[in-house]
Amino acid sequence: MSEQTADPAADPQAALTTPEGGEERPRGFWARYARASSLVVTLLAFVTAMVLGGILIAVADPQTQDASHYFFQYPWDTFHYGFAAIWRGYVALFQGAIFNPHTASKGTLAGYLGPISETVTNATPLILAGLSVGLAFRAGLFNIGGQGQVIMGAVCAGFVGFHWDLPPGLHLLLGIIAGALGGAAWGGLAGFLKAKTGAHEVITTIMLNYVAFFFLAYLLTAKGFQQSGSGQAISYQVHGSAQLPPLLGDSLRVHSGIFLALLAAWFVHWLLTRSTLGFRLRAVGANPFASRTAGMNVENSYITVMLIAGGLCGLAGVSQILGTNSRITGDIDAGIGFDGITVALLGRASPKGIVAAGLLFGALHAGGTQMQSSTGTPVDLVQVIQSLIVLFIAAPMLVRAMYRLKGSAAGVSGAALAKGWNG
Repeated sequence: MSEQTADPAADPQAALTTPEGGEERPRGFWARYARASSLVVTLLAFVTAMVLGGILIAVADPQTQDASHYFFQYPWDTFHYGFAAIWRGYVALFQGAIFNPHTASKGTLAGYLGPISETVTNATPLILAGLSVGLAFRAGLFNIGGQGQVIMGAVCAGFVGFHWDLPPGLHLLLGIIAGALGGAAWGGLAGFLKAKTGAHEVITTIMLNYVAFFFLAYLLTAKGFQQSGSGQAISYQVHGSAQLPPLLGDSLRVHSGIFLALLAAWFVHWLLTRSTLGFRLRAVGANPFASRTAGMNVENSYITVMLIAGGLCGLAGVSQILGTNSRITGDIDAGIGFDGITVALLGRASPKGIVAAGLLFGALHAGGTQMQSSTGTPVDLVQVIQSLIVLFIAAPMLVRAMYRLKGSAAGVSGAALAKGWNG
């Protein structure tokens, strides 16, 4: 009697195994979906966060709240107002981040490209800060000192920008170099303490954040840095010769700093995948003890990676003072240092992923303002959505359990990233 062949259409699991028990390539749409890749899990995490964010938008809507008082008598009103609030909120989010037909109807360049330009403007420093955190992850370090490094980069670049008087091209170049060096020095200090004294980089970078913050507060009251004749904590204005050129004219804030961010992403990708230094950094991040046994200088690797990571955050400060703003204030860092951690986690410490995550978060920042002004939805809900996205991205097994996906996925914890996990 011959064996009966299993029908893959009737039993999807039969397509995954051979009669001998070996594993074969999945057949059929559901089988491929069930063994979804990390990209599918990431997309599902994003969709899930947006759904939960929509529920919060509906709960915060006044009309939905009023209709909920008589839900059991006429439940349709609650659902109607709730879905209407969600629709208005996400439409406003899209219009503020990508395209707004109301402003486009004016026929101006700012009307057409205004929303997307705000997304790119917000994304530029986030990409640079995310690259900084992601690179440190790959070497086994948790760079939580982005705030201080952004501040020192902005201080150094701003000082060159408003105190020196140089030709346009040279002035901008020196401002960028000064900002990168300022951030590199601040990051390198934490790396030096880690290498020479064993001080944990999380502690030292947090403390250096405070030092940089209060140092900036002092500078904004010091003669030669604070705007003369002004009683406010604000610096001199950066000269036009040191500012990053605008991409779409003076009517839009987007500037050429985005090219600086993309160039930095290419550099980090090349460093990690094509250079001997990158191999050494990844090896140290995967196993510092084995790397030391193989003859690698682990301590120098810590200093080197923190110098580069600090320089990347310094470039984020350059983007802030030579591009988006022209004066230094007490909030010049704008939370970029800590948002960079989120971007690095969402981008899975991959340069391409960090660029995509930076653009996503830039869109959420730009669209959140429009959503608040158009619908009255609290802008804090956008931050809740961002947090939910990171929560689900960092717990892929939770997403797989929710959608009954098979297979396994590595988590996006700091330890996994530090060991060079590529996603």
